[in-house]
Amino acid sequence: MKFANYDGRAVITDGTRAVYVSDASNDKFADEPERIYGQWDEFEQWAQTVEVTDGFALDRRKLAAPSPRPGQVFAVGLNYAEHAREGGFDLPTEPAVFTKFPTSITGAHTVLELPTDTVDFEAELVIVVGRYSYRVPESQAWDHVAGLTVGQDISERTRQLIGPAPQFSLGKSFPGFSPTGPWIVTPDEFGNRDDLGIGCSINGRVMQDGRTDDLIFPIARIVAKLSAILPLLPGDVIFTGTPSGVGGARKPPVFLRDGDVLETWVEGIGTITSTCRAGVPYPPAES
Repeated sequence: MKFANYDGRAVITDGTRAVYVSDASNDKFADEPERIYGQWDEFEQWAQTVEVTDGFALDRRKLAAPSPRPGQVFAVGLNYAEHAREGGFDLPTEPAVFTKFPTSITGAHTVLELPTDTVDFEAELVIVVGRYSYRVPESQAWDHVAGLTVGQDISERTRQLIGPAPQFSLGKSFPGFSPTGPWIVTPDEFGNRDDLGIGCSINGRVMQDGRTDDLIFPIARIVAKLSAILPLLPGDVIFTGTPSGVGGARKPPVFLRDGDVLETWVEGIGTITSTCRAGVPYPPAES
């Protein structure tokens, strides 16, 4: 099943056509996508009975973030072996976890305002949590995943790496720095949910091209590790890491520029697009 946020309303879609959840369920389920995750088990069972081909034609420009108001947004750094190596790091023995603040969440086809000339790209597979999860064993972790979506962990490297301690969360949380979409795909739809192609391109030039079987901590382990410490809530979003090829690791570095079109994809899910434009400079000029 594909579950999407269509201009602020929850829909089920096949990628071409869609039906509004509230209309099809006679208001049994909410119109707001974020409220669906609190009833995910019941919703998912009901959704299997819906015939999407009878719905309306999908306009992909209206696809917003599948989980638009997550209570918590997590991200895992250095989680692809090749990405760790390109940065000169040893493979981590524990997930390197940071947060991206919820106001950075945006949808699948957006304009990305660049606050500096050191904004980097990081293609990511993103988990959306579908069930309250606390101290979940790895063997049961997939049962707590509503679905997977495509994401970008956009990163302003100067702010991120400023001393004396790095500012990962702030550097990765400017408005629009967490595009996700175009929908979530439920785990049962994948042939091998732990081995998916992932990548991104700038103006048609492929910059990242990897597979999720290179994850050091795969999805089930991430859910288990995080939930061992704190509860994961329905609708929470987890960015799982990026493969090699990020701009800051290149020689010379490649950062996003005004007019660039950044496309990001994950096999079995789809593609999201960010069109870059020069934004208000950071830091703001002193008055």
